[in-house]
Amino acid sequence: MRLKLDENLGQRGANLLRQAGHDVATATEQGLESAPDPEVITACQTEARALVTLDLDFSNPLRFNPAQYSGIVVLRLPSRPVPQDLVDAVLTLIGALEREEVISRLWIIQRGQLRIYQQE
Repeated sequence: MRLKLDENLGQRGANLLRQAGHDVATATEQGLESAPDPEVITACQTEARALVTLDLDFSNPLRFNPAQYSGIVVLRLPSRPVPQDLVDAVLTLIGALEREEVISRLWIIQRGQLRIYQQE
């Protein structure tokens, strides 16, 4: 799967996804640090990549209609996360990508849990 990791995800998440065989680009590597959300999602759209982010703004399907994109994945961490929480969320994402298609969908991922929003 072609993925773009938002700037709020570290190198550890990118490495785990690459090790699982995914084509991963990061906002940081592409100079999109501090870019507005519409610019980040447009870059994803142009590159046909699903966005993986911690930014809850992307979980609003009225603002970012997932049907227009290669997928939006929002990782939800506990209110006081530790590094392992991010690892667990990324591992949940990797498992979900083996079973499900993210294109044109919004995924909300928490440790061990996947919620899918798909416009009818």
